[in-house]
Amino acid sequence: MFKYTCLNPIADIGLKNLTDDYKVTENIAEAEAVLVRSASMHDMELSDNLCAVARAGAGVNNIPLDECAKKGIVVFNTPGANANGVKELFVSSMLLAARDIVGGINWVKENKENANISKDMEKAKKQFAGTELMGKKIGVIGLGAIGVLVANVANRMKMEVYGVDPFLSVHNALSLSRDVTIVKSYDEIYKECDYITIHVPLLEDTKGMLNKEAFAKMKDGVVIINMARDTLVNDDDMKEALESGKVAKYVTDFPNPAVVNMPNVIATPHLGASTEESEDNCAIMAVDEIRNFMENGNIVNSVNFPNCDAGTCDTKGRITIAHKNIPAMISSITHVFSDASVNIANIINKSRGDYAYCIVDIDSESTEDMVQKLVNIDGVLKVRIVK
Repeated sequence: MFKYTCLNPIADIGLKNLTDDYKVTENIAEAEAVLVRSASMHDMELSDNLCAVARAGAGVNNIPLDECAKKGIVVFNTPGANANGVKELFVSSMLLAARDIVGGINWVKENKENANISKDMEKAKKQFAGTELMGKKIGVIGLGAIGVLVANVANRMKMEVYGVDPFLSVHNALSLSRDVTIVKSYDEIYKECDYITIHVPLLEDTKGMLNKEAFAKMKDGVVIINMARDTLVNDDDMKEALESGKVAKYVTDFPNPAVVNMPNVIATPHLGASTEESEDNCAIMAVDEIRNFMENGNIVNSVNFPNCDAGTCDTKGRITIAHKNIPAMISSITHVFSDASVNIANIINKSRGDYAYCIVDIDSESTEDMVQKLVNIDGVLKVRIVK
């Protein structure tokens, strides 16, 4: 029996995929798995029982990744599950920036008592005139699951699309329209594009990447769209760019006290994944990740440990070991089994930065004695009997 808890409401379409082997608990201290959306876990005490956290969404800023890794807790997210929802909000963001639709709607509301509104609007509409998107150059920074959809839909709208991603995967490259031009540097995007949209994770080298230096390289009157992360943009530098006209419009899904008081900002309250379909997709993927990990020990879509997939266990036993990525660890692990005269049928070890993960299939039943000896190895973080 596996115990789990939900820190936020998780769509029933996902939870119903949990079998009778899973029991919900309100006590996080006894939970082996956590499902979460936006609830902050930074101030929570992480018990030794906790093995996995699944974020039903892409961003994991609300989860203490380093602390989880140090305790051998695997953190998952659901990349691509909300991609279509974000893509569709992006389309509306471009239209709102190109045409003063919001201004026009507000004018109608302000004149709702005007008996001559049908006549007066013909004069008033001049102040809300905009431009068309067809033929404009747009730069897509980050070509992951969302960035690829954004680039392709912009291409179908007859825009001239440029994309950049230093870590572009083969799968995503093959998913891109052949009409999308891949460039090698951000500077090429800054120099060429009328619209720039950003779709990268928040890392040390991406935090505040759209700043004074970046704006200086852009065209005057550029439109910036941020559906990814609040702090990818330096707010002080954005304010200056908006006031000078260097940036004509800033469309963001992340309003904060600074941004909402800037001129020429269109802000939505983090609506990117706020669709029934996205929430369902995220819930289904998060539950699948938890089940695959708890039942098979496999890691798919982790953000703090390497992906490691040994499939379904067809031997008598399976043990998983989360450990530090240090020399001689594999020999120390296999030594435990050889000392117990246990044959290893299959072993997979993957590393990612400072951490690694090992799946060991054995031809004997797993025992607590093996677990204790593995736990005693210097650098081992968590050991779990899967079978």
